[in-house]
Amino acid sequence: MPLGRRDRSPRLPRPPRDRLGPAFTNVFTANLSSSLGDGVARVAAPLLAVRLTDDPVLVSGIAAVALLPWLFFAIPAGILLDRIDRRHALALANGVRTLLALGLVALAWTDTLTIWSLYAVVFLYGAFETVYDGAIRAVVPSIVRPADLPRGNSRIEAGEITVQNFLSAPLTSALFAIAVVVPLGVGALGYAVAFVLAFFLPAAAAGEHRTHASDDAPVRWYRQVADGFRYIWAHPMLRPLWLLSTVVGLCFSAATATLVLFVLDRLGVPEAWFGAFMLVGAVGSLLGAAAASPLKERFRSGPVMAVANLFTPAALVVMGLVPVVPVAAVLLALSFGGTTVWNIHVMSLRQAVIPSRLLGRVHGTWRTLLWGVMPLGAFLGGLLARIDLTTPLVVGGGLAVVVGLVGFRFLAGLPNPEDVGATPRPEST
Repeated sequence: MPLGRRDRSPRLPRPPRDRLGPAFTNVFTANLSSSLGDGVARVAAPLLAVRLTDDPVLVSGIAAVALLPWLFFAIPAGILLDRIDRRHALALANGVRTLLALGLVALAWTDTLTIWSLYAVVFLYGAFETVYDGAIRAVVPSIVRPADLPRGNSRIEAGEITVQNFLSAPLTSALFAIAVVVPLGVGALGYAVAFVLAFFLPAAAAGEHRTHASDDAPVRWYRQVADGFRYIWAHPMLRPLWLLSTVVGLCFSAATATLVLFVLDRLGVPEAWFGAFMLVGAVGSLLGAAAASPLKERFRSGPVMAVANLFTPAALVVMGLVPVVPVAAVLLALSFGGTTVWNIHVMSLRQAVIPSRLLGRVHGTWRTLLWGVMPLGAFLGGLLARIDLTTPLVVGGGLAVVVGLVGFRFLAGLPNPEDVGATPRPEST
């Protein structure tokens, strides 16, 4: 079937222009609840690890185990999302994570939790996060008009930032002081609420791929592994955007890999105040989420993306060159805010360009390469930090600025999500 063919999916009644509709409200609420579970898990896992072992390698392994599923499962999760009802995928991901959270509560309650069982739970959490993340990104364009995608994605991004940074982190730390099982139970409740809300989504949220699933001969799942890559590589807009995003992600990862050491040792921020300092970045992200849609309306998506891609690493370079706490705090907020603006517009553009039946596979392929290079970037950043703690910021940020300059004209010419109909699409593979 040609990828340009119009899908015959059920359509939602159009809400007023200033509203995104009840279906989006459901998704937004469910994502807030799920984000609470994610935030609790991300704070609780290292805290539990510290209680179980004093081996720094085993403690640091929690972060590595949390990222590994994106290398192994992002593409298989995308294939799954392009084959089943995406409402069921949301329910599956949050249902399993509810059970995992309850299992962690039981292990902690009975004092039978070990570092190895914690590794297993964190890995499984990550595996089903790949399903949830792909599903929530694929559902939004099914229930929101293309012109409203930046606004919808901005609200989802802002909700995640608020819940995970301003609610989950301090809440989990405070509840840990009462009893380990209390925050774990709160996380399980968050996933459970999101699990229930998935069943109240309208038929449109199932995905347009479900409407004409019987039109084509069934294709075995293993033949679909490379579909996302083929589609991106054949698309004249997505291919350079993917490569540019990956290189910038590598540079950004190198620049920020040793940020904690820069803040503590070079800026002299006391360890007790490190969390408060990093909240400045979260505030910047929140402001970026609020500004993303108005900026698009005022200047168009392309120019906003081009400036954000240049502005974000430039702030890191200046931070390395002027290592003073007030200056670094402002620049951290600006850099995180620019990253959020970039993420929102890249996601909105991809959701508008990619046919619904391929959204899962393309999203999984995109994340596999982008997130796959970040550990390499972190390793390079660690090597640069041996020279000086400011070197990763200056070198990593500087290289990203060069990439931003090279890609500025291409990015500035990208269309708004609602205008991608004029963009040529590759033929079906």
